[in-house]
Amino acid sequence: MINEMTARAVLFEAQKSGADYAELYLEDKESTQIEMLKGKVETANYTRVCGAGVRVLKGTQSAYAYCADFSENAMLETARAAAAALGEAKYAPQNSVVYEVKRYGGKMARAFDTIGNAERVELLREATIAARGVSEEISQVQARYIDVVQRVAIVSTDGVFVFDERPRTRVFVQAVAMQNGEAQTGYDSPGSGRGFEAYRETVDVAEAGRVAGNMAVTMLHAPDCPAGYLPVVIDGGFGGVIFHEACGHSLEATAVGRNNSVFCGKLGTKIAADCVSAVDDGTMPGEWGSISVDDEGTPGQRNLLIENGILKGYLIDKLGSRRMGGMPVTGSSRRQGYTFAPTSRMTNTFICPGTDDEEEMIATMEEGLFAKKMGGGSVNPPTGEFNFVVEEGYWVKHGKIVSPVRGATLIGKGSEVLQKIDRVGRTMWMAPGMCGSLSGSVPTNVGQPRLRVSGITIGGRGGAIE
Repeated sequence: MINEMTARAVLFEAQKSGADYAELYLEDKESTQIEMLKGKVETANYTRVCGAGVRVLKGTQSAYAYCADFSENAMLETARAAAAALGEAKYAPQNSVVYEVKRYGGKMARAFDTIGNAERVELLREATIAARGVSEEISQVQARYIDVVQRVAIVSTDGVFVFDERPRTRVFVQAVAMQNGEAQTGYDSPGSGRGFEAYRETVDVAEAGRVAGNMAVTMLHAPDCPAGYLPVVIDGGFGGVIFHEACGHSLEATAVGRNNSVFCGKLGTKIAADCVSAVDDGTMPGEWGSISVDDEGTPGQRNLLIENGILKGYLIDKLGSRRMGGMPVTGSSRRQGYTFAPTSRMTNTFICPGTDDEEEMIATMEEGLFAKKMGGGSVNPPTGEFNFVVEEGYWVKHGKIVSPVRGATLIGKGSEVLQKIDRVGRTMWMAPGMCGSLSGSVPTNVGQPRLRVSGITIGGRGGAIE
């Protein structure tokens, strides 16, 4: 993608207005997407995106420019544009960095460019058949396949010179159940940071179809959820989206470095219940959110965020480090692509397993909600206040599930919910998602074991459930 001579020339131009750090990022990304509706292929697309970006830092000032061109002239002009954003040229910088080229990725057992579309379509057909087989009430199934290979090169004046290949693939299944003119949807969307081999090793598309179908049928026959301030058991996997959105973003240097987080200045203090520990781990093999190296060229890391309720760390990129008094970077710098400057982002973020029995969480609850599957929501990052949809929920009374419920929302504040977790289960699992922030949309995993919050506001339109 680039040689050392060209990289040195580009970084030399980038530093001419006094930058104390310069970085060159190149991206070549290929993706395939196929969509099936009612058992027939609706669309099939292949895309390729290539480009380069140059970032410069001077203290806590930053500037970024990019071009859709790998030619040396285009990258030199991009470097000059980034430099100009910091001010007029001042001097000719010294460029005596010694580079050691490192290569990452390339571990796919079945690379996507060796797979024919017939195999991809067959996966969608499997998922569709499985979803329809759940019930005669399933009226429609939509399935979508995507695979992506992102190849990047990162060179910086810190001596970084790395190449990385990043495969990811995911299947989305949405089922619609109908009765008497009323419709409800269910979905599932497993993903992996592997090649096509993931579909025989870690991703079961038929199971995804069954999950989507069962969810749709269950919610079709569910009454509206009651409202109130009650205990809530939140299941594992995508249940971790609450921690991700309401707490995780507040631990990123993007917020902490600007003094825009409820967790500023709280390292070493108690911010959660004793039973809560949390980690961001980009090193987990083959996971959706995993990285070999971040977008500043720092190797991925396992970062302890919370240990037994005590705040232990933040997620820090180079610019964030400067804003935070030189705190070490954590391999957390990420971006969607070359059109975005990087910033601190999560990878695989989860609440760690505890010691509590999952079934007892419900059996010991007098009345409340079991949130089996969470959906999206809204968060106010500076305060951690959130409102999340419960896509699949069940009402609990006297320690037993009495009815599925729909239309539930969970309303609260991340820093307060952390303190109110009183049970954490023994088995943790994760679920994939796309996280949007200043540096675009990046693949992240969320996860947790099943856990219980002693009290949280439940929004709903239903009355009492007997």
